[in-house]
Amino acid sequence: MRFVKGLKCVLCGALHSTRVPYTCPRCGESGILDVQYDYAAIKRVLTRRTLAARPDRSQWRYRELLPLRADAALPDVAVGWTPLTPAPALGRHLGLGRLFLKDDGRNASGSLKDRPSAIGAVKAREKRRKIVACASTGNAASSCACLAASMGLRSVIFVPERAPEPKVTQLLIFGATVLRVRGSYEQAFQLCQRACEKWGWYNRNCAINPYLVEGKKTAGLEIAEQLSWEPPDWVAVSVGDGCTIAGVWKAFRELRTLGIVARTPRILGVQAEGAAPVTAAFATGEPPRPMEPRTIADSIAVGVPRNWKKAVMAVREADGAMIDVSDGEILDAMRYTGRLAGVFAEPAAAASVAGLRRAAREGIVGRRATAVALITGNGLKDVQAARAAAGVPFDIPPEGDGLEDILKERKLVDCHEA
Repeated sequence: MRFVKGLKCVLCGALHSTRVPYTCPRCGESGILDVQYDYAAIKRVLTRRTLAARPDRSQWRYRELLPLRADAALPDVAVGWTPLTPAPALGRHLGLGRLFLKDDGRNASGSLKDRPSAIGAVKAREKRRKIVACASTGNAASSCACLAASMGLRSVIFVPERAPEPKVTQLLIFGATVLRVRGSYEQAFQLCQRACEKWGWYNRNCAINPYLVEGKKTAGLEIAEQLSWEPPDWVAVSVGDGCTIAGVWKAFRELRTLGIVARTPRILGVQAEGAAPVTAAFATGEPPRPMEPRTIADSIAVGVPRNWKKAVMAVREADGAMIDVSDGEILDAMRYTGRLAGVFAEPAAAASVAGLRRAAREGIVGRRATAVALITGNGLKDVQAARAAAGVPFDIPPEGDGLEDILKERKLVDCHEA
């Protein structure tokens, strides 16, 4: 790894070599590590001009800022360079000057988690591990299984029993060994940790694997490049464990260090009210207390966030804010994001949009602000929640009895027409 200098503990600040497997030896499991790069060396080879000349439209175009060996085998499945599209009608509805949606539901398995899973699969091959394992409520699991399969690896996935069926089905299609744990996500996580230690599987859990966050930051790198290196005023990110928001902020911080962008956006972290330990930690400065998450947004339903420190540090450094939204607000956001922007977001993904709406109403985000909402997963990931948001169809007989009344009620035909 030519440009990687080492790993730094976010708790004690100790620097370690890349031979350290996952967390800080001094601090144990709570000692989350952050990959450190030689930015002076990267600056000599990574510029706006060199990036513009690269034909590769995937996350691998930023290889100098990824923890990869020069000869690393990469998956054939396309990951990254997802659309960043203007959403003017949705922006007006939220009360913003200008809004863009970064739709990571377009990735291979339908979520942003393909970015870190691709890094995990590459690192597993590098370390000659044949089996990759993770615990997840769904998206990380399906992306892990997808990317492992694409590289000829096997996967073992631990999911809590509340994991949505569409996500579990994805796992099975990708050939994963799926272990549905009769308990919480935290219990599934701990069981996965023990299994990885016992059988030597590669641990894809982003909560403790420092390399995985580097994949997540490519979403931020793409946002900057797709906006012609003029970052927005705000980037809104839904928060569960804290890895994604930490990665997105790291991307902008690195681009500023490299002189590729002149300024950085503020970061809005959004949690569900029923699973908001990171928001509490941001407000108090204290480590979050474990809680039992209660929200429809399963992908951010994390009661014991291990990356809370990285997340809180990121939002503070970005002069950002943390905000909570209710399940009702999330369901509303699913509806109006689909109807005003044509994007089908799962609950956790719609939380970022709901957070922007509340932040605009509370004056946190200005009415003239430019913002990007990161859509982390496709709505087909959780059809049950989507049904709750969307409502039900009208049932009519084949003769069409009642059709005109329905059309008039929906204002699809003129009520005065004969």
